[in-house]
Amino acid sequence: MKIKDLPKSHPARIKRRKRIAIWTFAFIMASALLAPFSGFLLTGINSAVAQEQQPASTSRADFWRAVKGGNEGYSSIKGPETGVLNQSAGVDWANFRRGPIVKYAPWAIGGMFLLVLLYHLIHGKNRLVHRPSGVLVARWSWFERLVHWTTAISFIILAITGMSMLLGRTLLLPLFGGMEGGKAAYAAWAQLSIQLHNVVGPVLSVGIVLMIVMWIGHNFPAKGDWNWIKAGGGMIGNKHPAAGRMNFGEKVWFWIICTFGLAVVITGLAMVAPSFPSLMALLPVTLTRGIMQDANVWHVIAGITWMAVAIGHIYIGTAGTEGALRGMTTGYVSAEWAEQHHSIWFDKLRREGRVPRGPRGYREAGFRDEYREDYRGSGPRDGGRIPPNLSPPRHRPS
Repeated sequence: MKIKDLPKSHPARIKRRKRIAIWTFAFIMASALLAPFSGFLLTGINSAVAQEQQPASTSRADFWRAVKGGNEGYSSIKGPETGVLNQSAGVDWANFRRGPIVKYAPWAIGGMFLLVLLYHLIHGKNRLVHRPSGVLVARWSWFERLVHWTTAISFIILAITGMSMLLGRTLLLPLFGGMEGGKAAYAAWAQLSIQLHNVVGPVLSVGIVLMIVMWIGHNFPAKGDWNWIKAGGGMIGNKHPAAGRMNFGEKVWFWIICTFGLAVVITGLAMVAPSFPSLMALLPVTLTRGIMQDANVWHVIAGITWMAVAIGHIYIGTAGTEGALRGMTTGYVSAEWAEQHHSIWFDKLRREGRVPRGPRGYREAGFRDEYREDYRGSGPRDGGRIPPNLSPPRHRPS
């Protein structure tokens, strides 16, 4: 007879139940004692899985892993970061430069061009209310004009070469690449752009410093600036707000040169300095690759912002305002132009006796006789209007 067929009260079945209970208790106790050691088993399993997922560690793999991480090694060339073969942050810098900067830079320049074009088509040139009578006043000295045009030409060269270096691979290379010999032509232009940029850059730097020294005294805020702002600078409507030698718009442009212009100069210097050891020795900081990458980004941002604002400045000084370009090319402006756009400054010149009392000013400016045709019109022979140099001052002496 089997044990399971015996009655529950049979001694054999009672003995069996006791034996099962003892072994069950022993198993539970053993499991409880061994459970804390199960962590070692799990760690071993995870380690084995990780080794299967990663390539086997070799000396060559460890070496390139360290290179990619930017670890510094040994180099016989002494200098900052000379022992770093690969800087991983450089990849982030390159992606940012090829990404947002290249994506949005053309829109900033093109947007300003479009804005200026729309303004000109809708509003047209800001013309003089009264035709010039022939009276000219000196506005810019020969040295001021020399500095201005040297800086302006340098700026244009740097803008063209800088945009070529920034967007050449995106815009120019696809255009040239479809032509026979186009890639070689693009390579030659790219190399020329780099050389011109590095040579002309110092010229612009000197020009900016000279501009700051010459004109900073005329560009601090004055009490008439708020009225100029409220009138929109005379760009909208027929109101011509009073202004000193520099109106508020010119002051804004000046301080853009002082900020964005100097930022372009300083960041440009940081990028070219490593090529000149003597220049590196004069710098107050050690230029690392990280600093140079940041300098490159800010150089581009400041330069594009400066170029966008410069489009408006160039328009106002040429096609946008009648008589403005003549002042910077010859150094003289008509009395009507000075009275209309810078009446406070013009009244000061008149009180100081620096305004000619007749149309002989055009001869003193070195103009040919036929050039006087541009100044015929207003005056006693043109309806009896009093020449501006003879009318009483509109502003009290400051």
